[in-house]
Amino acid sequence: MEFSWSPAQLQLRQEAILFSEANLNEDVSQKEQNNLFPLEEWKKCAEFGVLGWPFSKEYGGSGFDPLTTVLMLEGLGYGCKDNGLPFSLNSQLWSTQVAINAFGTEEQKQKYLTRLISGAIGAFGITEEGSGSDTYALEMTAEKVDGGYILNGEKHYITLAPLCEIAVVFATTNIKLGKWGITAFIVDTTMDGFTRSEVRDKVGMRTTPMGNLYLKNCFVPDENRLGREGSGLSLFSSAMESERGYIFASQIGRLEKQLELSIAYANTRMTFGKSIGKNQSISNRIANMRLRLETSKMHLYKVAYLDQHDLPLMKEAAMAKLYISEAFVESSMDFIRIFGAKGVVTEYEVERDLRDGLGGLIYSGTSDIQRNIIAKLDGLL
Repeated sequence: MEFSWSPAQLQLRQEAILFSEANLNEDVSQKEQNNLFPLEEWKKCAEFGVLGWPFSKEYGGSGFDPLTTVLMLEGLGYGCKDNGLPFSLNSQLWSTQVAINAFGTEEQKQKYLTRLISGAIGAFGITEEGSGSDTYALEMTAEKVDGGYILNGEKHYITLAPLCEIAVVFATTNIKLGKWGITAFIVDTTMDGFTRSEVRDKVGMRTTPMGNLYLKNCFVPDENRLGREGSGLSLFSSAMESERGYIFASQIGRLEKQLELSIAYANTRMTFGKSIGKNQSISNRIANMRLRLETSKMHLYKVAYLDQHDLPLMKEAAMAKLYISEAFVESSMDFIRIFGAKGVVTEYEVERDLRDGLGGLIYSGTSDIQRNIIAKLDGLL
């Protein structure tokens, strides 16, 4: 595998950085403290083409390959002080949109994927209050009726749920078949019987709205079934490969920004007549931050390389999600330590990374889940 970048790819990354720095950093602290989703910035990202980068031009996308896409998402995270907005974008890109692109009919892609790429907000609803890591223990049901299905149930802890216009939801169509009786549906949130919760408060990623979806006697027509009846398991597994591998692509850009800010501060902050960077305790922390950054890149780029060459990537995607999410928390801790008192005072916008790291680590699937996936693929579970 070779991860050398062409001048064109590096230019695209730089354009993503410049766009992000110029458009995505207004009143970040105020929005974060008040759980406000940056809707105007989301629209700007859609206009810039972020939501279409890896998708075909016929649906309004850019047609970029996986390696180019993750490099640009990395640039987006480098320039954006808010971790929540890039996380929201990545969540929609790699779950809702990937599912419709991979399993949708041409009519579904023209109707829904094009809307999502142009800026409509989409949610991916599988988690329920009683399921959690037991992903397929679903209580939401889909009863077949003339012309479609009647859906009943709730989805909890869903990214973008409070604001979504389109949702991919999973329901049981045949309880006797267990996980093989799960089917996916595209639900337009204007459908009768569909409601959403308010934004749920959380420790980090506070500009990423999380909430619940409620479907009560919600009629979903046959043309909105996503894939075959009973194919929900394979659809979810396919979408999750992309989500696991890529959802933290933008955080690698933030890791790089943390490192640069730490080096600059360590070289200028003076104590006892010398810069704090001359102290081994500080220089070692920065060396560890560098190591985590470069290792995170290798994990991410390997997933993109395998994806680009249609090679199996489930284990590598789980390793990427596990490593990057934990590396972000560890480097955010070092980021705070290097800045000392400034690191814990909110006005300096240092401590927010740690809260976002903790929020992303747990919210998007705990490390133990990723370790279980890796162990299972190694024949241990």
